[in-house]
Amino acid sequence: MKVGFIGLGVMGRPMAQHLIEAGHDLYVHRVKPVSSHLVESGAVACDTAAEVAKSAEVIILMLPDTPDVETVLFGQDGVQQGLSSGKLIIDMSSISPLATRDFAARVEALGCDYLDAPVSGGEVGAKAASLTIMVGGKTEVFERARPLFERMGKNITLIGGVGDGQIAKVANQIVVALNIQAVSEALRFAQKAGADPAIVRKALMGGFAASRVLEVHGERMIKGTFEPGFRMRLHHKDLSLAMESARLLELMLPNAALVQQLMNSALAKGFGDKDHSALFELL
Repeated sequence: MKVGFIGLGVMGRPMAQHLIEAGHDLYVHRVKPVSSHLVESGAVACDTAAEVAKSAEVIILMLPDTPDVETVLFGQDGVQQGLSSGKLIIDMSSISPLATRDFAARVEALGCDYLDAPVSGGEVGAKAASLTIMVGGKTEVFERARPLFERMGKNITLIGGVGDGQIAKVANQIVVALNIQAVSEALRFAQKAGADPAIVRKALMGGFAASRVLEVHGERMIKGTFEPGFRMRLHHKDLSLAMESARLLELMLPNAALVQQLMNSALAKGFGDKDHSALFELL
């Protein structure tokens, strides 16, 4: 396929690379030195998002937040200006479910299709093409995009209609945030009480407390290596989406609210660009 890819960050770069290696023609925007290898691998650099949309039949977005997606889609020289009937937008960012439904309606009014397909798995999953992909949209549109998803992820699920992928991602981020906090507290307790946290972690991995967070982020916590696989500020943003949605739904999420407050403190201490496992360091 002719694929546009906008958002060449920590996650987007390896995702785009997988698509090139699969033989797709890739059109990219905002190429920086850290992503120049994509052009060397065959991607075509475009000056604007509109140019990407004109060149590609499928346009993938992998951006930080809701306002970024809106600007890239509908701002000056945005994707909208390069769209023609039959093209497909796939937003793999993690953004507001309500905004997603509005964006989809505006795109579909132009005769194009729209999927929201946020991911979980972090930089490790992006590099390994093993991401979990949570998709919202029409079944036939999902099937059209499936070959692309299969190059970037392993656990690929059509959740429901447009916006439902984002709802699943918010739920995912609640689970991950609370798990990170639990592992942080457990390993900090072990350390302060005088046991070797590395050995405690090894023991816990063989029991009911085992989890992917304990496996991957527990090791980060013990080694004190917090280079971002997923930045604290982005997870904080996702928890803000959870709390805003909870307010609109008149729903109580007490523990998600607690971890959001802890992340507020972490950001205030300058941890925003550290990995979200740096909650351990905050403790």
